[in-house]
Amino acid sequence: MMKERSHSYWGNWQTNFMLRGSFEVPTTWDPSLPVALSLPLGDAGDYFPHPEALLYIDGTAYAACDRNHQEILLSDIYCSGHSHSLALHGWTGLGYGTGQPSTQLYMRPCEVVQIDQPTRDFISTARVALGSAEVLSESSPARAKILHALNEAFIALDTYEPGSPSFYASTTQAHALLRSALAQAGPPLAVDITATGHAHIDVAWLWTLGQARRKADRTFHTVARLMEQFPDYHFTQSQPQLYDYIRRDHPALFETIKQRVSEGRWEPIGGMWVEADCNLSGSEALARQFLLGRAFFTKYFGAEAESPVLWLPDVFGYSWALPQLIKQAGLEYFFTTKIGWNQYNRHPYESFWWQGIDGTRVLTHFSTTEEPGKKNSTYNALATPSHILGTWLNAQQKDAAQGEAPVPLLMAFSYGDGGGPTREMLENIRELDSFPAMPHVQQNSVKHFFETLEETSGPTLPIWNGELYLEYHRGTYTTQGRNKRANRKSEFLLHDAEFLATLAHLLDLTYAYPASTLHSAWELLCLNQFHDIIPGSSIHEVYTESQEQYATLKELGSQVCEEALEAIARQRDAALLVVNPTSFARHDLAFWPSSLEAGHYLYDPLSSRSKKPRDLDLPISPNTKLSRPQRERCGKLPGA
Repeated sequence: MMKERSHSYWGNWQTNFMLRGSFEVPTTWDPSLPVALSLPLGDAGDYFPHPEALLYIDGTAYAACDRNHQEILLSDIYCSGHSHSLALHGWTGLGYGTGQPSTQLYMRPCEVVQIDQPTRDFISTARVALGSAEVLSESSPARAKILHALNEAFIALDTYEPGSPSFYASTTQAHALLRSALAQAGPPLAVDITATGHAHIDVAWLWTLGQARRKADRTFHTVARLMEQFPDYHFTQSQPQLYDYIRRDHPALFETIKQRVSEGRWEPIGGMWVEADCNLSGSEALARQFLLGRAFFTKYFGAEAESPVLWLPDVFGYSWALPQLIKQAGLEYFFTTKIGWNQYNRHPYESFWWQGIDGTRVLTHFSTTEEPGKKNSTYNALATPSHILGTWLNAQQKDAAQGEAPVPLLMAFSYGDGGGPTREMLENIRELDSFPAMPHVQQNSVKHFFETLEETSGPTLPIWNGELYLEYHRGTYTTQGRNKRANRKSEFLLHDAEFLATLAHLLDLTYAYPASTLHSAWELLCLNQFHDIIPGSSIHEVYTESQEQYATLKELGSQVCEEALEAIARQRDAALLVVNPTSFARHDLAFWPSSLEAGHYLYDPLSSRSKKPRDLDLPISPNTKLSRPQRERCGKLPGA
């Protein structure tokens, strides 16, 4: 299978690729043991410089592989001894962070492998035990007992010839000894951590929209395959825009997602069409984010499927108006990690009631899981003992729960921006369900976490009355000003288009309101308000594409305006129609690009004292608009 590429360097950075090969599972293998494909396509550096690929078996999309997901468990239908075609459609990665721009990917042998499950189970328990011993303090009574348990287990393990029948036979005994000794090491901490798998995908950032679309393909396929292996796996995913990509590109996968949603294992969350910037987006656009997002989830997953949480872990600050919008959108809670990135001041709470301008309050929680090697909060926990204990140790409100209730905390675990949670993460959480001296960890929904937090701590939590300002990413208020201008002009245009279309429909019942066109236009505008597009934090190619989309928006909005004006004009005997789409009287300077013929003039029919030409004190151009009373005042050109 692709043997010609093993132990070789291949590919160029930021390149789409297709690798082809075949595989066959030997009929002599033990049919009771799982079989998988091992696909170590390449790795170079730490910052997205790895290939990602969607795997097709016999022409059907099956699973995905990347640096963190190199093992793909095969269904029984592919283990019958027949040859199967293999195609990997992917992207080589960015090539950033390697320190050597000319570095290439190094492909190791790609193989069909068989898994000894008892050995893997032993490795999972031993990995968590060792990781726990490393993060527990030396004064912890459990630490010495855990180390003793590991020592006894590895004495029982036959390592004389690794991989031999005697080695595999000894893993079951070693695992039993390890678990028995760990049971004597003491109870877990009285801390409840709700763990939810999560795949934060920037719909544009260091890649374009098209690449993010394929990242969603790959990530969601990976989640679907892992859910088959781990019945307790719970996954949370925001951004209806990503779901819509899947619906269009992979309808079979979308049906699988719908099934998992109905089972309660896949949680649609977030409320908004995308995780939008909340400082630069206009007020109406923020409302549309909720309308579009919630309508999509309701249409495809059911009215009760969506979690009532505004999920914005990575947005660069949060407007003081959001609590009111959250409640009016029918949501109840708010979650982020980004305020944990503050440059100078740590926010005093991670669980509190956030009060908006109008007094509306929403229950809010910040992640307390720290990013590896940094002090920043993260939504990409690796579900290691270090991360799990750190989620508790980093919490400020350790007395938040009242009475005997354990302190509730939330941990979102994953590799972000392509891939999602891994098998190792899910194994770790399974082992840490009740582990000595460690927090109690269980997978569950974000909704369940917030309901528990409200029940155990709600009445005593503090109130934060004000915006949630991020002391970081300050340049995003001015960077890529061309895009910010196009965004605002597009917001104004869509407002005018809807006003005119509504007026045209009221005046002319034969005029068909262009609901589909306007819906598509708002989706496109909301997409470009994603928190790495409109703030200006993406690569150049993103803004080239964004300008093209703003041009499309202008075309769509202008077309609606023109058709609506024509419909309105047919109902009025006037050569010139002026409409003001705002809610206030206007006295701007007027501009009309053409000249009036001799004897023609503009006049106000309500001013009977004078028939001489007079200023309307209104902007006049082919697209100028005026409210109905002002339109009637405008009248027509005499002699026209």
